[in-house]
Amino acid sequence: MPLVQNVTYVHEPNDLQCGQAVLTMLSGENIKDIIKLCGTDRETNLKQMLSSLDALNITYNRERKPVSTKADLPPVCILSLETPRCWHWSLYFKGTFFDPEHGILPDFPTSNRKYYWEIIN
Repeated sequence: MPLVQNVTYVHEPNDLQCGQAVLTMLSGENIKDIIKLCGTDRETNLKQMLSSLDALNITYNRERKPVSTKADLPPVCILSLETPRCWHWSLYFKGTFFDPEHGILPDFPTSNRKYYWEIIN
């Protein structure tokens, strides 16, 4: 499955499925299929996220990069954010943040530390 051309926002089905929602938005697949692909209906770790990207044939840079401003982001990337409540997955797609918990945003959701993995294709 190639990367979508336009993102359709997906709110996380529960508080633990931000990773699955991000993968759903990137791929355009059904979230139930993505949950099966990840192998969990709970929080996803980095290994599950990257192996799911591989299975979806979505190309990415394996290097985790720290980021502080929106201007430093590549056009498409998966974000790992340390929010006040927990570590959280989010999606940046061509100038817009698609956050499974907080909605469609013009800038990062509130977070202390921010990292990204660039999506290439």
